[in-house]
Amino acid sequence: MSLPKPVMRGLLAKRLRFHLPIAFGLSLVAAIAFKYTVTEPRKQAYADFYKQYDSVKEFNAMREAGIFESVRPSGE
Repeated sequence: MSLPKPVMRGLLAKRLRFHLPIAFGLSLVAAIAFKYTVTEPRKQAYADFYKQYDSVKEFNAMREAGIFESVRPSGE
């Protein structure tokens, strides 16, 4: 009752042929999932924000609040 010798020659290549396509497929799925669950909603949120954004109104509000040292409020 002796155990057969393990096959060591070509073991890495054999395991890579099995695991490499799986790793590639999983990374592709993760990249696609990240694109549609994180980046696309973020781009849409930025687009929605800048549709309504008025930079002049925001600047005047910050100026009136005294945030800027180089710009005097319009009341002075």
